This record gives sequence, structure tokens and C-alpha cells, in this order.
Amino acid sequence: MNRVKTTKLLLWLFAGFAAAVALNRYIFGLGVTTNLNDQTPWGFWIGFDVMAGVALAAGGFVTTAIFYMIKREEFHPLVKPAVLTAFLGYVAVIVGLLFDLGLPWNIWHMIIYWNPHSPLFEVGWCVMLYTTVLLLEFSPVPLEESSRYAKIRNFLMRFRFPLVLLGIMLSTLHQSSLGTLFLIMPARLYPLWYSHILPIEFFISAVALGLMMVAFETLLSHWLYRREPETELVGKLCKIATWVLGTYFVVKMTDLALTGKIGMIFNGSWLSDLFIVEILISTLIPAALFAVGKLRRNSTAQWIGSAMVIVGLVMNRIDVGGFAMVGGAASYTPSWMEIAISLGIVSAAILVFLLVVEHFHIWEIRPEDPQSLPEVSPSFDYSSRTWLGTPDVSSLATHSLAFVLSFAVGMAALSGKRLHAEGVDSIVVRPATGVDTLCINGNRDNQFVEFPHEAHIAWIKTHAVSLTIDGVIDSISATKEDSCTFCHHFNLPGERLSNCWECHTSMYSRVDFFRHDWHTSARGANLKCDDCHTPGVTRTAESAKQCAACHPAYKFAVNTNLAKPAFYIPSYVDAMHELCVACHKAEVKEVKGKPELALCTSCHKTGTPPELRAGMKWKVSVPHYDNVVLPNVSTVEK
Repeated sequence: MNRVKTTKLLLWLFAGFAAAVALNRYIFGLGVTTNLNDQTPWGFWIGFDVMAGVALAAGGFVTTAIFYMIKREEFHPLVKPAVLTAFLGYVAVIVGLLFDLGLPWNIWHMIIYWNPHSPLFEVGWCVMLYTTVLLLEFSPVPLEESSRYAKIRNFLMRFRFPLVLLGIMLSTLHQSSLGTLFLIMPARLYPLWYSHILPIEFFISAVALGLMMVAFETLLSHWLYRREPETELVGKLCKIATWVLGTYFVVKMTDLALTGKIGMIFNGSWLSDLFIVEILISTLIPAALFAVGKLRRNSTAQWIGSAMVIVGLVMNRIDVGGFAMVGGAASYTPSWMEIAISLGIVSAAILVFLLVVEHFHIWEIRPEDPQSLPEVSPSFDYSSRTWLGTPDVSSLATHSLAFVLSFAVGMAALSGKRLHAEGVDSIVVRPATGVDTLCINGNRDNQFVEFPHEAHIAWIKTHAVSLTIDGVIDSISATKEDSCTFCHHFNLPGERLSNCWECHTSMYSRVDFFRHDWHTSARGANLKCDDCHTPGVTRTAESAKQCAACHPAYKFAVNTNLAKPAFYIPSYVDAMHELCVACHKAEVKEVKGKPELALCTSCHKTGTPPELRAGMKWKVSVPHYDNVVLPNVSTVEK
């Protein structure tokens, strides 16, 4: 049992270290433990702990379907461990989700506050119900230890088939609905992963992953406890997996071919290379390996093939959930604390699995109790299946010490980091740089947009564009010489380049634009209420005097509503997107060679911004207003 003891010791070390990180996450918030940001709100915890975790637990419904529905009785020894693994997997998914949620104590809200139009609503309810079903399916196993619970066990055994049927139905629903989550983001998910049949692809790949997870768990548990390997049984699982993987590959490639995206596989980008690696590991190599009968029945090939499918399809879930998002991989790398917590959750689940298999009859039956397992054929051979016996608890002190020491190491590793939970940091926007081609990089994060200024002016002057932005801009024609006002809705005298950053000063938060307190303050404009508001009329922004009444030099040419006092204006990012993306969507059909003009990748780039590239001379051209006098304003704050 040295293998088991060593494995448990390592798992307790991982769990203790993760417990320290988890404690700090709940005390000080997400900002201490994750590298998630506004651009990539879903990261490793969602991609691995939730999306991959749900797929890894698919072995429960796949194995029960094979045994109960297809009546393949030779797979009976795999039913109990598969259901146990699935149950622990779903519990691990729920625990992982509690770490990712900003307000984890509100996770129960979906039970009361229903939103049936959301795929997340369906996924949440199915996961909750299926976890309950798995608990009921597995409950007869621990209940058989005591005659006191015989009636409860017999009652649950009577409804085992309906529970299995309900479990298969719920799994089918939410395994596919995880793919439905991403149907709303065709402009965000890289085309090689985005598909209108993502729910179907997710379900097929979950079946393959479930089969291989059962195979790998069987191989690993037999190796740990030095049991006789189930080579023939695992080989049959591998044979089924060959057909499932083949179906997944054909469906995937056919969809890419019909949508005209198959050529993107070999375009040389890092995302296309990632896709090739994913397909090779998850599908092509294992399917080719299992297609050969001798290799399929070879334990080494079973180890390699099942591990490759697991790694490859987990990679698929992580890619879809974050790394294949446009701009996601460049702005987000999982922190070591995210990985530590995920590793701790997996370690805890494995420890519980080992505890259960040592205390209850998961693989074997006692010789005097041949009917402790569900009903199977009387001819089923039990001769090679013996009980593990009473588990060894002599290592309890060692494991406890390992957990405590590892917890202490985890706390020490965090001590050098400033622990705080200040919420979203305020990012001050900086001006664009460049002369003809602007480099828009407001927060200097090496993710920028190159904006060819003269080219856009030429386009606007020769086209009549009709836009609707938030319902306030309608049928704008920019064929005149004042086409600048198409984009520059708030021009100041002497302006040479865009001064969006002057008003939209925050990258992600709305901005107090009007600054009412400053206008009424003696140290500010020192205005009285009646200077802007008509006496006797309710004082509101709508009834107040227009800004242009005091600031005639301000030109409001696009959105006339801006001439009225606006207490708050959108963030820098929102303001840019409202104008740029709306125009790109309206003109995408007219611009030849730019079929994806409205996608994020057509504008956003990563790497070294132009103003920092060696050998290029870029000028910073920022408007100066030192000599500009704004009439009818007694005081101007710079």
C-alpha cells in the first residue's frame, strides 16, 4: 500500500496549500488571488473547474446508460466507481464556482429569481438536480453497511432505473447547454472554436471524455491498490471511444468546411497552432491508437490514449472558456493562486474518492454477500473480486501534519503580497499618439488600436452613413466638409486630434461630466441656480439651460442631446465602441476584403505599441488650450 500512502500524502500537501490560498480569497476578495479582468472575466476557474469539470464527470451518465439502457452487463464493475466519480466531480464543480463568484453567498438566487431565457439558468438547475440524482443513485452503497437503513436502501433501489433515466436526461441537457453559452459571442470567440452547433459538439466530446475518464480512473485505481487490471473491459471502452471521437472529428471538420473556415487551421497564427495541437491530442492520435485491436487491449496504450483524450478535451473547454477569446490570452494568464486552488479542489475530491472506496464496497463485494450490488445476470463472475478489507488509518497523524505544514507554507507564500480588496481600480485615460495614424492605447496595456485618420476622413466624405447609437443618433450624413463632426461630437477650438480622453477620463467607469458641484461652487464657476434653471420650474437636467448657451465655442454636431446637461457620460471604452463598432456594423457590407470588419480582431492588436517601436518616429500631438478663451465663462478649470 506504499503507493496509496504516498499518493495520499501528496494530495494532503496540495489540499493544505490550497486551503491557505482559499482562505485569503474569501477574506480579501478576488483581486488578491486572480488575474481576471474586465476583458477576460472568465478564466481558469470557469474553463477548468466548471466547464472541464462538468465534462470530466460525464462518465457517470455514460456508464449508467451503457449498463442500464443498453444492457451491457460486463460493464457492471465500472458503474459504482463511475457514479461516485461523477458525484464528486459535480461537487467539485460547485465548490470551484463558489471561488469564482464575486458574491458566492448569492449562488442560491437562481432558485428564487428565475430567468428561463438564459442558458446559465438551465445549466445551473440541471447541475443542481443532477448532483441530487447522483447522490440518490449512490446512496444505497453506504446504506448497505447497516441493517438499520435497509428500508431506505430498498426504497432507493426500487427507483434506481427512473433515477438513471433522469440523470441521463439532465446530463444531456446541461452538457450541451454549456456550448450554448458561447453562441451569443461570435465576435469574441475565435472562428475555429465558434460554431452554431457548439451544443452538439460539446455533448459528443463530453461522451468521449466521460468514457476515457472512467477508463483512466479504472487504470489508476487498479495501479494504486495493486489490483488485477481490467484490460479487456477498458479495451471495450476504448473501442466505443474510437467511434465517438471519430464522430466528433467528422462533425467538427464538416462544420468548418461548410462555414468556410477550414483554411484558418493553417494560417500560421498561434490560435491555429493551438487548435491543431488540441485536435491531435484530443481526437486524431487517440482514435488512431484505439482503432488497432492489439493496441486497444494493451495497458500502456490505454494509459496513453485515455490521458491524451482527457488532456485534449479539457484543453478544448479551457480554450473555449477563455484562451480562444479574442484578446483574452494576451490580457490574462492564470495566477499561481488560481492554479493552486483548482489543484486543491481536485486533490480533495480524490481523497474523498479513496476514503469511500476503502470504507465501502465500490469495486468488490464480500464473499458472503454476493447480491450487495444491483441486479445482474446470475452467471456474472464474482470470483476475482474480493473486498479490500478494513482500511489502514495509521497514517492519519502523518497526513494531518502534512496538511498543517502545507497550510503554513501557503500562508507564508502570501505574506509578501499586499492584501487588499479595493474593487475595480480607477484607470486614468491617456491621449492617443501619432499624427496621421493614431495609436489608441488609453491605459498603456500593450493592447492598442491603430486608427488611420486620413483614410477614415476620405471614407466618410464619400459615403452617407446612417447610424443608431443608443437611440439618439439617426441618419447622419457626413458628405460635407465638416465631416469631422461625424466622430468629434465635442470639438474644442484649435483641436488637432481626438480629445475623447479629456472628458471620458475613465477607461471602464462612467464619468461625472457636468460636475454640478463645481459649477455651483465659489471656487468653481460660482453660478447661481437661476443662472441655469428657470425660476418656478422643477430643476432637472431636461429643463436646464443648454451647455452651448454658456459655451458657444463648443460644437455639438452629432448628438443634439449632448447640448443638454449630462451629469454622467460613458466610459472611454464604451464611448469608443458605441461609435466605432456601430459604424463598422453599418458599413461592413460595403467594404470589400473586410468581411469581419465588426469583429474585435479587425481593430484590436497586441504587442508593442507603435510609439514604442524602435526606428519609428511618433509625435505626441495633444491639444493645447493655453491661449484659447471660452467666452461667457467666468472661470475655466483645466
